[in-house]
Amino acid sequence: MEAKSVPIVSNEAFIEIFQSMSEGLIMVDEAGKIVISNPVADQIFGYERNGLVGLTMEVLLPERFKGTHINFRKAFYADPSPRRMGTGRDLMAVHKEGKEFPVEISLSFTRYQNKLLVMAFISDISQRKKAQEALKKSEEQLILYATELEKKVQIRTEALNNMVGELEKEVQERKKAVEETRKALEKERELNDLKSKFVSLASHEFRTPLSTIMSSASLIGQYKEKGDFDKLDKHISRIKSSVGHLTNILNDFLSLGKLEEGKIDVQNEWVNLNHFFFEIEEDLRPTLKAGQVILLECQPEAPNVFTDIRILRNVILNLISNASKYSDNNKKIHVTCAHDENDVSISVIDEGIGIPESDIKHIFERFFRATNASNIQGTGLGLNIVKRYADLLGGTISFNSQYGIGSTFTITLPIQ
Repeated sequence: MEAKSVPIVSNEAFIEIFQSMSEGLIMVDEAGKIVISNPVADQIFGYERNGLVGLTMEVLLPERFKGTHINFRKAFYADPSPRRMGTGRDLMAVHKEGKEFPVEISLSFTRYQNKLLVMAFISDISQRKKAQEALKKSEEQLILYATELEKKVQIRTEALNNMVGELEKEVQERKKAVEETRKALEKERELNDLKSKFVSLASHEFRTPLSTIMSSASLIGQYKEKGDFDKLDKHISRIKSSVGHLTNILNDFLSLGKLEEGKIDVQNEWVNLNHFFFEIEEDLRPTLKAGQVILLECQPEAPNVFTDIRILRNVILNLISNASKYSDNNKKIHVTCAHDENDVSISVIDEGIGIPESDIKHIFERFFRATNASNIQGTGLGLNIVKRYADLLGGTISFNSQYGIGSTFTITLPIQ
């Protein structure tokens, strides 16, 4: 409560104002006695009307404050000025019944009947203190509740995170199990498909050469008795050709089986490409169609390559054999080499039937035969095996083809 200064008015007017104020007001003389109190002050301290008059001010104070208050009162009379009491600390007063209660007091002074009187404006702040205490307690309880709630949230969050982690782990394990099952089913489906295609291929590809062998073997006996050696040689050649065809089919299946089972070990060594291609050309020359030739265009300075010579030989033999198979008589087969600092590229170029555009995307699939090759012997496994071999060697295989004009297959390998 702000300190107040009372203006000078007539005694009657002063008394009227004094009695009608809404807060407690007490006037004390220099001896500390109460000379005037208004009804509100009487009510605050529990006295009857004017019951405070004649009492010393210290009667209204707790025992522990009485001694110091006398000194404060004397100091105020020595230097009277409007002021608030108890700034920064709580003030306590004593009810007539002895109960202490909190108050706010502001001091001023006036002259009444030619005497200097101290005026004390008093407010009972018990209800305000109770409200403040209740609010403080509520805030403390709220803080405590918030702290406990935060701990509970943290515990539940950790539990939820652990649960989510376990669920994610379980989901991943189930996904893994599903994926493994899917792969197993896919593998089983591929194996069934492979078996079906093998049965179909065997019934088709094996029947013709076996029939040829059987008929030629029967005729050989007849021609031998007749001494017809020209026809005898012809059927012997047919038998050899058919046996060679069957051998190629079985080799394709054996190679595919080893690749599927991962049983092919790569054993690298330094390979001289010029010597390598010279041996390839010598081996394949007897198997070519009439008039076909292999033109080697690998320069003398072609680099040595650190690779598996057995696998590389199978790749090149397969590509050149295909070039011969899908080309007519008297066509050329070009084998070229190119290299840079890191890689060497080997291309096999034919002048054959080419690959229809619609078949290009399937050319490396197992058992795939181009639509224009249905009348030409083959398993449809060769290029699939070649691609797998290229992968084993750390290389790549690519091709381009023009229908009816020819094809170029290129395998690119690291030099080292």
